[in-house]
Amino acid sequence: MNPIDFTQKPTILVVDDTPDNLSLVSSLLRDDYIVRVANNGEKALRIATSEQAPDLILLDIMMPGMDGYEVCKRLKDDPRSRDIRVIFLTAKSEVEDERKGFKLGAVDYITKPISPPILQERIKTHLSLKAAADFLRDKNIYLEQEVARPTQELTTIQEVTILAMASLAETRDSDTGNHIRRTQFYVKALAKQLQNHPRFKHYLTDANIAMLFKSAPLHDIGKVGIPDRILLKPGRFEPEEFEIMKRHTILGREAIEHAEKSLGIEVDFLRTAKEIAMSHQEKWDGSGYPEALKGDAIPISARLMALADVYDALISRRVYKEGMPHAKAVAIIVESRGSHLDPDLVDAFLSIQDEFQAIAARFVDSDQDLQRKAASLALMQAADNSPA
Repeated sequence: MNPIDFTQKPTILVVDDTPDNLSLVSSLLRDDYIVRVANNGEKALRIATSEQAPDLILLDIMMPGMDGYEVCKRLKDDPRSRDIRVIFLTAKSEVEDERKGFKLGAVDYITKPISPPILQERIKTHLSLKAAADFLRDKNIYLEQEVARPTQELTTIQEVTILAMASLAETRDSDTGNHIRRTQFYVKALAKQLQNHPRFKHYLTDANIAMLFKSAPLHDIGKVGIPDRILLKPGRFEPEEFEIMKRHTILGREAIEHAEKSLGIEVDFLRTAKEIAMSHQEKWDGSGYPEALKGDAIPISARLMALADVYDALISRRVYKEGMPHAKAVAIIVESRGSHLDPDLVDAFLSIQDEFQAIAARFVDSDQDLQRKAASLALMQAADNSPA
């Protein structure tokens, strides 16, 4: 296997029929990337299927002849280009336009006029996700060739990659990195408590608990695909906005599936991660999303994550709110027994609630953590609201 050249700049293909737009985007990116341009869909497809294929494509929709939707469809239908990440960069701003773009396989949707900070951050995020998936694939090839090497190397690589991918999602919402660590340890503690329970002992083996701990940080990875105008909205979502927000569960599963396909083999911890990402917003009574699963139809991994996520959301300080006292959070969880949460999981939580408190204290958000997060969100919101 050839070593990865980390000094090579990523290549970005900008597709737009307007020369001014090509010039603007190229000037924004050329210091950090190799920028190629195409002023029509046919040229874009030729470049994307060439030996020097781009790492990412910024694709306009409204073009004469072949529009951006058709270009994206052809890219995804061609084995040579289907794995190239596509970001729509367009003046079409209706919810239905975004929905169609994501359905065709785009990883993001940015509306014009362009906000340079948002464009640059989105590009960085998706190139980082691509690098993580490529790294997993290349490492798998390497391990097949070097089967005598210790398995600890693979374990370390998996853990670092997972935390890196999870941190990308955390940068885009109001959670801090400590949320990832707290929920990871909550899930492990709850699983240990239930390990001998008749309903769960068949699943909660030591090996599966280790996989749960490893996979839990990816529960919100799909948020990288939610537009900033929704993810950073301070008030309540409108119904159509909430429908898009709910897609973070599906996008999370799809992102992990993409990494799994890149590996070329099925990996147990990724299967668990897909369950958690897809189903952690399901509710015991069937009122959750995205599939309205009910009761035992919800994977055990996702039920554990749901309780951990609810508790942490209640007790933790956020940029926009103070944390709730532990006792009040416990009372809310008890009220959710049999509606939002699996009754037996709630009972197990009550037995080890002191351990949950200890985990929260161990990974508490400091004033500095919250100040950094507030500054980051303020920058993103200002960039989103500023003219290009």
